[in-house]
Amino acid sequence: MTLIKKIKDKKVNFEFNKEYIKVLTDKISNNDAVFITNSFKEMHPADAADIIEHLSQDNRESLIKLNEFKIDPEVFIELNESIQSEIIKYLSPSSITRILTNLESDDAIKILENVEEKEKNSILSELPPKDRFALLEGLSYPEDSAARIMQREFTAIPSNWSVGQTIDYLRENKELPEEFLEIFIVNENFKPIGTVPSSRVLTTPRESKMLSIMTDSPILVPVNMDKEEVGNLFENYNLNSACVVDKNDKLVGMITYDDVLTVLKEEAEEDALRLAGVGDEEITDGVLVKTKRRFNWLLLNLFTAFLATWCISLFGATIEQMVVLAFLMPIVASMGGNAGMQTLAVTVRTLATNDLTKNNFNQNILKEFNIGILNGIIFAIISSFIVQLWFQDIQLSLIISISMILTMVVAGLFGILVPVTLKKMSIDPAIASSVFVTTITDVIGFVSFLGVGAYFL
Repeated sequence: MTLIKKIKDKKVNFEFNKEYIKVLTDKISNNDAVFITNSFKEMHPADAADIIEHLSQDNRESLIKLNEFKIDPEVFIELNESIQSEIIKYLSPSSITRILTNLESDDAIKILENVEEKEKNSILSELPPKDRFALLEGLSYPEDSAARIMQREFTAIPSNWSVGQTIDYLRENKELPEEFLEIFIVNENFKPIGTVPSSRVLTTPRESKMLSIMTDSPILVPVNMDKEEVGNLFENYNLNSACVVDKNDKLVGMITYDDVLTVLKEEAEEDALRLAGVGDEEITDGVLVKTKRRFNWLLLNLFTAFLATWCISLFGATIEQMVVLAFLMPIVASMGGNAGMQTLAVTVRTLATNDLTKNNFNQNILKEFNIGILNGIIFAIISSFIVQLWFQDIQLSLIISISMILTMVVAGLFGILVPVTLKKMSIDPAIASSVFVTTITDVIGFVSFLGVGAYFL
């Protein structure tokens, strides 16, 4: 069995393709572009992109600069964005033009987004006027808008056509998208009035009118709609595709489920990274770039840590009176922090999916309050039991029980209140919520524990 056959038989990953990467590196050194081209053709584009990503930067540069090697546009679009940006630097404007003209408009725009302005103008100038206009129009819209993820290749027919006319049109028109699940029906003003699944066209008599088999009232996506809201539309209505309209409700593009799947994946990754305070960090970023992106977040955390420490210092006399309190403080703060982050993660997600609304906000606040009380009581019993066994001090067990309940309740409430408040202030709750929730729960945890301790002592 050849090496290429092995690659076809299973999904590529770094662990079992070290051997192939070594062979590929040798072929690059020997300028064997024919072998590399043929082996990549045997793979799925995503697998070929995975192999390229696992090459060293020097080997990637050498590969792209091989005279007879031309990277497949389908492979290029599967590459990580940071790798795309790197490879673009090695490509001539004509090579980039070749890639763009062989991709659908939404994929072409994704590539141009990562190109520097000066080089972008040079690339656009080499494109055919029709393609250049379409890409410039797409780039004119906000980065997170529906227009940036829509493709301008779609299938639309007049409302008065028959099924036979439609089938003949589909067979003869060479500018249609390679794949489409739905045909959009438009009126005389090119406004979408319905959709017809392509499968229904094939199973309906030729003389039938398209109007008679269409689904009325299609979901219309404005060009300026946030792409995250588009994802919610697809999820709520189980859409395969949706038409994108301009301010006059004229059909200008189409968004498909695979585009939305990518958006939802990117948004989920972005929220996870932002909650951890690392922003849009890529695995290929250098040490200095990563350090810079993490610095501000860590600096803010340092100041909040000093704030928590200052709160502890207010109870210095109490701690001196019973030193064991210092041993137990981290328990309460840690439990509060974890409870707060659980609520925060759920809240940020519900805000992103628009599941948390004005109608159910009070209900969710009450729910988090009840969860806080229930968890507080449960963990108060557990922690007080352990403390009693450890220190044989009923007073200390009572202190940790009361403070545990207070901290868990406050953690749950602020886990939902902080991101909602930031959302109302037009601040992304995924970016700033965690540091505030952590600080609040730490401070409340320390103050409640030491405050209750001071009261009893």
